[in-house]
Amino acid sequence: MPAGPSQSLAVLRRSHDHLAAQVGGLDAAGLRRRSYSTEWSIAQVLSHLGSQAEIFGLMAEAGLTGADAPGPDTFSPIWDAWNARSPEDQAADSIAVNEEFLRRLEALDTEQLDSFHLATFGMEIDAAMFLRMRISELALHAWDVAVVLDPGATVAADAVEILVDSLPDMAARVGKAADKPVTLRVETRAPERSFVLDTGGVRLEPGTGASVHGTLQLPAEALVRLVYGRLDRAHAASVRLEAPQTSLDDLRAVFPGL
Repeated sequence: MPAGPSQSLAVLRRSHDHLAAQVGGLDAAGLRRRSYSTEWSIAQVLSHLGSQAEIFGLMAEAGLTGADAPGPDTFSPIWDAWNARSPEDQAADSIAVNEEFLRRLEALDTEQLDSFHLATFGMEIDAAMFLRMRISELALHAWDVAVVLDPGATVAADAVEILVDSLPDMAARVGKAADKPVTLRVETRAPERSFVLDTGGVRLEPGTGASVHGTLQLPAEALVRLVYGRLDRAHAASVRLEAPQTSLDDLRAVFPGL
């Protein structure tokens, strides 16, 4: 069953609190340390999460009031303002703005969440989808920070529980067709799921597949990171690929990341 708004809000709260605790003790050098997203420092990852919290806050108001969703003209000044901050201010303000955004959502009642509707990015979005979008952003970027502080860090399990079933839509949006397409049976654990991955499409669909070129077995957490472009060699020890016509490097090329 898809996660409801209350479950998703609880996941967002835990993800935010964990990230805040992780970065709260970082000094100036720590904030300037390169994140997993190599173009960004830890402070810049936090800046991105802060600017997006502002944007998601505007979207939330639109979805609750029936107003038009904010467009690109609204986003650029927000990004510019965050980019102009010092690393210390980016970190502190990010935690504060995310906290404010979360408290606004946590104050909503069931009727408000049920009536939420937002038309944006060519999609019709209800509260559950809106929260899932924010979970994907927060959970993956939180991992970008966590993994440079602890190489054994994983994407939060409760976030994975929600994100794994939305991977088919994400794979279709971000996937890049392989030069030599293959079809793989994908089997995950924690939680258990079965998919068929077509790297020519690109499609990741629930099921087992009657005719495939091989199998990919991995934790659901690792599959989330693969689709989001974060399954590098150093963080793929639990992945087992049995497919003579393709490699993990080939699959990484299909999902180069956002």
